[in-house]
Amino acid sequence: MSKKSTNKKPNTKVLMQRKHARRQWVSFVRMIRYGLNNFRRNAWLTIAATAVMTITLLIVFVSAAAQNILTDSVEVISDKVDMSIYLKTDTTQEQAGEVISELQKLSNTKNVRFISADDARKQTAEDNKSDVPVLDALNEANNKLPATLRVSLVDINDTSQLKEFSDNNETLKEYIHPDREPSFAGGRRDAIERITGWTVLAQQIGLIASTVFVIISALIIFNTIRMAIFSRKEEIHMMKLIGADKHFIRGPFIVEAIVYGFIAALFATGIGVGLLYLVREGLVSFGVDVTSTINIVIENLGFVIIGMILIGAIIGVISSLFATRRYLKV
Repeated sequence: MSKKSTNKKPNTKVLMQRKHARRQWVSFVRMIRYGLNNFRRNAWLTIAATAVMTITLLIVFVSAAAQNILTDSVEVISDKVDMSIYLKTDTTQEQAGEVISELQKLSNTKNVRFISADDARKQTAEDNKSDVPVLDALNEANNKLPATLRVSLVDINDTSQLKEFSDNNETLKEYIHPDREPSFAGGRRDAIERITGWTVLAQQIGLIASTVFVIISALIIFNTIRMAIFSRKEEIHMMKLIGADKHFIRGPFIVEAIVYGFIAALFATGIGVGLLYLVREGLVSFGVDVTSTINIVIENLGFVIIGMILIGAIIGVISSLFATRRYLKV
């Protein structure tokens, strides 16, 4: 008898666990079903909440894309910009090689090119072949261009190492041009600084806009859930009377908010990708590198959509939790 009783106890415990798990699963499925039904009940509120959530997620998408586009553009222009250190006109490649080898030891130096005085003259003539006054000046015997070291930097905005090198390096002092200061500025560098400033500004504006619309979206969803609670006040009261678990009462509202975020994420991603393709030709004509950003989005579209859905779901869940906590009193 003792053996039979000991054999039955584990079986009874397992059965109880299975029943409990089954009840939890049934409750979970019912919460999802009720949440989806709630989503369809109030059409206008649903449309308003989804529309605001879509705008919010679209701003997040556009802000991230704009930041990446500006960062890529800065890198592309940075690769084309170099700093010039002017050497005496008669400096040879061999003599400049000593300076180049020391310049390349700097951590911020990417590449160093030597341009002789003759090559500089030919290049200037080629670049200004339609400018008669410049060509006449080049033809004067006493108008000699200096040899030049063109230095490409890893970080175009940090010229401190290069400036210290040009001021203190003994090898360079032997060959540096006495009448020409090194060029650590210029039109192209100004463009880099402007674009870098735009990048920072875009990040700040994007962050502010995203934060504002996230708050607005959360408030609208909060009020939508609150109105849904008021409209189903008696139903919720009956659920409490029959002993419904607080999570079961709150669950459908959370599901409803997640559905807002899910649908809005799909709309926002589709609109965002469409906008990128729409502005691509215009931005490329201004030299803005947008192609790499489009490629990144398309190649990782699944991850982008999942990320947008997660953001939308988090906004919805937080809003619904606050709404149910305050107005359901559960």
